[in-house]
Amino acid sequence: MRTLQDKRAFITGGASGIGFGIAKALARRGVFVVIADLRPDHIDRALVEVREAGLASSIAALTLDVTDRAAFAAVAERMDIELGGIDILVNNAGVGIEGPVLEAGFADWDYGLGVNLGGVINGLQTFLPRMIAHGRGGYVVNVSSLAAAVRMPANYAIYAAGKAAVLNLSENLREELAGKGIGLSVLCPAFVRSNIHEAALNRPEHLREGSGFGASEASLLQRPPGNDWLDPETVGEIVADGILAGRLHIVTHGEFRDKMRERNKTLMDAVPEAAFQY
Repeated sequence: MRTLQDKRAFITGGASGIGFGIAKALARRGVFVVIADLRPDHIDRALVEVREAGLASSIAALTLDVTDRAAFAAVAERMDIELGGIDILVNNAGVGIEGPVLEAGFADWDYGLGVNLGGVINGLQTFLPRMIAHGRGGYVVNVSSLAAAVRMPANYAIYAAGKAAVLNLSENLREELAGKGIGLSVLCPAFVRSNIHEAALNRPEHLREGSGFGASEASLLQRPPGNDWLDPETVGEIVADGILAGRLHIVTHGEFRDKMRERNKTLMDAVPEAAFQY
Protein backbone atom coordinates (compact mmCIF):
# COMPACT_ATOMS: atom_id res chain seq x y z
CA MET A 1 0.00 0.00 0.00
CA ARG A 2 1.66 3.19 -1.20
CA THR A 3 -0.44 5.68 0.74
CA LEU A 4 -2.89 5.68 3.61
CA GLN A 5 -4.57 8.93 2.64
CA ASP A 6 -8.34 8.62 2.15
CA LYS A 7 -8.41 4.90 2.95
CA ARG A 8 -11.10 3.32 5.12
CA ALA A 9 -10.13 0.99 7.95
CA PHE A 10 -12.02 -1.40 10.22
CA ILE A 11 -10.35 -2.40 13.50
CA THR A 12 -11.70 -5.05 15.87
CA GLY A 13 -10.98 -4.56 19.55
CA GLY A 14 -10.34 -0.99 18.47
CA ALA A 15 -11.54 0.98 21.49
CA SER A 16 -8.53 0.36 23.74
CA GLY A 17 -4.96 -0.88 23.83
CA ILE A 18 -3.20 -1.85 20.60
CA GLY A 19 -6.35 -1.50 18.50
CA PHE A 20 -6.95 2.07 19.63
CA GLY A 21 -3.28 2.91 19.16
CA ILE A 22 -3.49 1.68 15.56
CA ALA A 23 -6.75 3.60 15.05
CA LYS A 24 -5.19 6.90 16.10
CA ALA A 25 -2.04 6.33 14.06
CA LEU A 26 -4.03 5.59 10.92
CA ALA A 27 -6.43 8.50 11.48
CA ARG A 28 -3.51 10.91 11.78
CA ARG A 29 -2.33 9.68 8.38
CA GLY A 30 -5.58 10.40 6.61
CA VAL A 31 -7.53 7.17 7.15
CA PHE A 32 -11.19 7.11 8.15
CA VAL A 33 -11.33 4.47 10.88
CA VAL A 34 -14.22 2.46 12.27
CA ILE A 35 -13.38 0.92 15.63
CA ALA A 36 -15.43 -2.13 16.62
CA ASP A 37 -15.40 -3.28 20.21
CA LEU A 38 -17.29 -5.58 22.56
CA ARG A 39 -17.17 -3.10 25.44
CA PRO A 40 -19.45 -0.01 25.32
CA ASP A 41 -17.51 1.51 28.24
CA HIS A 42 -14.28 1.29 26.27
CA ILE A 43 -15.98 2.84 23.25
CA ASP A 44 -17.30 5.74 25.33
CA ARG A 45 -13.84 6.48 26.73
CA ALA A 46 -12.24 6.15 23.31
CA LEU A 47 -14.65 8.62 21.70
CA VAL A 48 -13.96 11.18 24.42
CA GLU A 49 -10.24 10.83 23.77
CA VAL A 50 -10.85 11.02 20.02
CA ARG A 51 -12.67 14.34 20.41
CA GLU A 52 -9.97 15.73 22.68
CA ALA A 53 -7.32 14.73 20.12
CA GLY A 54 -9.16 16.49 17.30
CA LEU A 55 -9.86 13.23 15.46
CA ALA A 56 -13.65 13.15 15.81
CA SER A 57 -14.19 13.45 12.05
CA SER A 58 -11.81 10.56 11.36
CA ILE A 59 -12.91 7.86 13.83
CA ALA A 60 -16.32 6.26 14.33
CA ALA A 61 -17.25 3.36 16.58
CA LEU A 62 -19.69 0.48 16.89
CA THR A 63 -20.17 -2.54 19.14
CA LEU A 64 -19.24 -6.00 17.88
CA ASP A 65 -18.61 -9.42 19.34
CA VAL A 66 -16.06 -10.96 16.95
CA THR A 67 -17.36 -14.46 17.70
CA ASP A 68 -20.83 -13.49 16.36
CA ARG A 69 -20.72 -14.24 12.64
CA ALA A 70 -24.18 -12.87 11.91
CA ALA A 71 -23.29 -9.57 13.59
CA PHE A 72 -20.00 -9.48 11.66
CA ALA A 73 -21.90 -9.93 8.37
CA ALA A 74 -24.36 -7.17 9.26
CA VAL A 75 -21.52 -4.79 10.09
CA ALA A 76 -19.72 -5.59 6.83
CA GLU A 77 -22.91 -4.86 4.89
CA ARG A 78 -23.18 -1.55 6.72
CA MET A 79 -19.58 -0.71 5.80
CA ASP A 80 -20.37 -1.38 2.14
CA ILE A 81 -23.44 0.83 2.21
CA GLU A 82 -22.01 3.70 4.25
CA LEU A 83 -18.35 3.70 3.15
CA GLY A 84 -18.29 1.81 -0.13
CA GLY A 85 -16.38 -0.97 1.62
CA ILE A 86 -13.14 -0.95 3.57
CA ASP A 87 -9.53 -0.87 2.41
CA ILE A 88 -7.75 -1.91 5.62
CA LEU A 89 -8.86 -4.69 7.96
CA VAL A 90 -7.16 -5.00 11.34
CA ASN A 91 -8.08 -8.21 13.15
CA ASN A 92 -6.94 -7.10 16.58
CA ALA A 93 -9.56 -8.25 19.10
CA GLY A 94 -8.03 -10.65 21.60
CA VAL A 95 -8.32 -11.95 25.12
CA GLY A 96 -5.47 -12.62 27.53
CA ILE A 97 -6.69 -15.99 28.70
CA GLU A 98 -4.45 -17.56 31.33
CA GLY A 99 -4.72 -20.46 33.74
CA PRO A 100 -3.52 -23.97 34.65
CA VAL A 101 -4.00 -25.81 31.37
CA LEU A 102 -4.62 -29.19 33.02
CA GLU A 103 -7.56 -27.63 34.84
CA ALA A 104 -9.00 -26.05 31.68
CA GLY A 105 -12.52 -26.95 30.64
CA PHE A 106 -13.94 -26.88 27.13
CA ALA A 107 -15.32 -23.45 28.05
CA ASP A 108 -11.77 -22.12 28.42
CA TRP A 109 -10.64 -23.52 25.08
CA ASP A 110 -13.78 -22.25 23.37
CA TYR A 111 -13.34 -18.79 24.88
CA GLY A 112 -9.64 -18.40 24.17
CA LEU A 113 -9.58 -19.88 20.69
CA GLY A 114 -13.00 -18.47 19.82
CA VAL A 115 -11.74 -14.91 20.22
CA ASN A 116 -8.02 -15.08 19.50
CA LEU A 117 -8.26 -17.36 16.47
CA GLY A 118 -11.97 -17.46 15.62
CA GLY A 119 -12.26 -13.68 15.66
CA VAL A 120 -9.49 -13.42 13.07
CA ILE A 121 -11.07 -16.12 10.92
CA ASN A 122 -14.46 -14.40 11.12
CA GLY A 123 -12.92 -11.10 10.08
CA LEU A 124 -11.17 -12.67 7.11
CA GLN A 125 -14.16 -14.72 6.00
CA THR A 126 -16.49 -11.76 6.28
CA PHE A 127 -14.45 -8.95 4.77
CA LEU A 128 -12.02 -10.51 2.28
CA PRO A 129 -14.65 -11.40 -0.35
CA ARG A 130 -15.96 -7.84 -0.15
CA MET A 131 -12.49 -6.33 -0.40
CA ILE A 132 -11.75 -8.47 -3.44
CA ALA A 133 -15.12 -7.60 -5.01
CA HIS A 134 -14.67 -3.84 -4.77
CA GLY A 135 -11.44 -4.15 -6.74
CA ARG A 136 -9.42 -1.44 -5.00
CA GLY A 137 -6.98 -3.85 -3.37
CA GLY A 138 -6.34 -3.28 0.28
CA TYR A 139 -4.49 -4.48 3.33
CA VAL A 140 -4.97 -6.87 6.26
CA VAL A 141 -3.20 -6.78 9.62
CA ASN A 142 -3.67 -9.82 11.85
CA VAL A 143 -2.57 -9.39 15.45
CA SER A 144 -0.66 -12.36 16.82
CA SER A 145 1.92 -12.22 19.61
CA LEU A 146 5.55 -13.02 20.26
CA ALA A 147 4.09 -15.72 22.50
CA ALA A 148 3.39 -17.52 19.21
CA ALA A 149 7.07 -17.87 18.43
CA VAL A 150 8.55 -19.06 21.75
CA ARG A 151 7.93 -21.75 24.33
CA MET A 152 5.62 -20.24 26.93
CA PRO A 153 4.76 -21.38 30.47
CA ALA A 154 1.87 -23.86 30.46
CA ASN A 155 -0.48 -21.25 31.97
CA TYR A 156 -0.41 -19.48 28.61
CA ALA A 157 -0.93 -22.60 26.49
CA ILE A 158 -4.40 -21.69 25.18
CA TYR A 159 -3.42 -18.09 24.49
CA ALA A 160 -0.17 -19.05 22.76
CA ALA A 161 -1.87 -21.77 20.69
CA GLY A 162 -4.39 -19.31 19.29
CA LYS A 163 -1.77 -16.70 18.54
CA ALA A 164 0.53 -19.29 16.91
CA ALA A 165 -2.32 -20.27 14.61
CA VAL A 166 -2.81 -16.61 13.64
CA LEU A 167 0.90 -16.28 12.87
CA ASN A 168 0.95 -19.42 10.72
CA LEU A 169 -2.31 -18.53 8.99
CA SER A 170 -1.00 -15.08 8.12
CA GLU A 171 2.28 -16.39 6.71
CA ASN A 172 0.44 -18.91 4.54
CA LEU A 173 -2.26 -16.51 3.36
CA ARG A 174 -0.05 -13.62 2.29
CA GLU A 175 0.91 -14.91 -1.16
CA GLU A 176 -2.67 -15.78 -2.07
CA LEU A 177 -3.89 -12.31 -1.11
CA ALA A 178 -1.07 -10.62 -3.01
CA GLY A 179 -2.54 -12.08 -6.18
CA LYS A 180 -5.71 -10.13 -5.41
CA GLY A 181 -3.87 -6.88 -4.75
CA ILE A 182 -4.26 -7.17 -0.98
CA GLY A 183 -1.24 -6.92 1.30
CA LEU A 184 -0.94 -8.64 4.65
CA SER A 185 1.10 -8.17 7.81
CA VAL A 186 1.06 -10.07 11.07
CA LEU A 187 1.79 -8.05 14.19
CA CYS A 188 3.76 -9.83 16.93
CA PRO A 189 3.99 -7.65 20.04
CA ALA A 190 5.10 -8.49 23.55
CA PHE A 191 4.28 -6.28 26.54
CA VAL A 192 1.95 -3.39 25.64
CA ARG A 193 -0.21 -1.28 27.95
CA SER A 194 -3.72 -2.52 27.21
CA ASN A 195 -6.81 -4.04 28.81
CA ILE A 196 -5.92 -7.59 27.81
CA HIS A 197 -5.85 -8.54 31.50
CA GLU A 198 -9.63 -8.04 31.70
CA ALA A 199 -10.42 -11.51 30.34
CA ALA A 200 -12.86 -12.21 33.19
CA LEU A 201 -14.95 -9.15 32.35
CA ASN A 202 -15.26 -10.06 28.67
CA ARG A 203 -16.06 -13.77 29.01
CA PRO A 204 -19.67 -14.47 27.93
CA GLU A 205 -21.98 -16.07 30.47
CA HIS A 206 -22.37 -19.34 28.57
CA LEU A 207 -18.58 -19.87 28.67
CA ARG A 208 -18.27 -19.39 32.43
CA GLU A 209 -19.83 -22.70 33.42
CA GLY A 210 -17.21 -25.44 33.31
CA SER A 211 -14.27 -23.04 33.33
CA GLY A 212 -11.21 -24.01 35.34
CA PHE A 213 -9.73 -20.52 35.10
CA GLY A 214 -11.94 -18.59 37.52
CA ALA A 215 -9.23 -18.02 40.14
CA SER A 216 -6.59 -17.25 37.52
CA GLU A 217 -8.77 -14.68 35.78
CA ALA A 218 -9.66 -13.02 39.07
CA SER A 219 -5.95 -12.78 39.88
CA LEU A 220 -5.17 -11.44 36.41
CA LEU A 221 -7.66 -8.61 36.92
CA GLN A 222 -5.49 -7.40 39.79
CA ARG A 223 -2.34 -7.30 37.63
CA PRO A 224 -2.66 -4.24 35.38
CA PRO A 225 -0.01 -3.57 32.71
CA GLY A 226 3.39 -2.32 33.83
CA ASN A 227 4.25 1.33 33.47
CA ASP A 228 7.35 0.37 31.48
CA TRP A 229 5.36 -1.57 28.89
CA LEU A 230 5.17 -0.17 25.38
CA ASP A 231 2.65 2.59 24.71
CA PRO A 232 -0.14 1.52 22.31
CA GLU A 233 0.30 4.67 20.24
CA THR A 234 3.91 3.70 19.59
CA VAL A 235 2.69 0.31 18.40
CA GLY A 236 0.18 2.08 16.19
CA GLU A 237 2.90 4.08 14.47
CA ILE A 238 4.99 0.94 13.99
CA VAL A 239 1.99 -0.78 12.38
CA ALA A 240 1.24 2.17 10.08
CA ASP A 241 4.87 2.17 8.92
CA GLY A 242 4.70 -1.61 8.46
CA ILE A 243 1.64 -1.33 6.24
CA LEU A 244 3.32 1.24 4.01
CA ALA A 245 6.48 -0.90 3.85
CA GLY A 246 4.47 -4.07 3.17
CA ARG A 247 6.22 -6.05 5.91
CA LEU A 248 5.04 -9.59 6.53
CA HIS A 249 6.17 -9.61 10.16
CA ILE A 250 5.79 -6.50 12.30
CA VAL A 251 7.65 -7.10 15.56
CA THR A 252 7.66 -4.46 18.29
CA HIS A 253 9.94 -5.94 20.95
CA GLY A 254 13.39 -7.47 21.10
CA GLU A 255 13.04 -9.09 24.52
CA PHE A 256 12.18 -12.53 23.15
CA ARG A 257 14.95 -12.73 20.55
CA ASP A 258 17.03 -15.29 22.47
CA LYS A 259 13.96 -17.40 23.31
CA MET A 260 12.93 -17.37 19.65
CA ARG A 261 16.42 -18.45 18.60
CA GLU A 262 16.39 -21.24 21.21
CA ARG A 263 13.02 -22.55 20.05
CA ASN A 264 14.00 -22.45 16.39
CA LYS A 265 17.31 -24.20 17.12
CA THR A 266 15.52 -27.00 18.95
CA LEU A 267 13.25 -27.48 15.96
CA MET A 268 16.08 -27.35 13.42
CA ASP A 269 18.18 -29.78 15.47
CA ALA A 270 15.35 -32.30 15.16
CA VAL A 271 15.31 -32.08 11.34
CA PRO A 272 17.16 -34.98 9.68
CA GLU A 273 19.95 -34.16 7.24
CA ALA A 274 18.55 -36.63 4.71
CA ALA A 275 15.27 -36.15 2.88
CA PHE A 276 13.90 -39.18 4.74
CA GLN A 277 15.32 -40.80 7.82
CA TYR A 278 13.86 -43.50 10.03
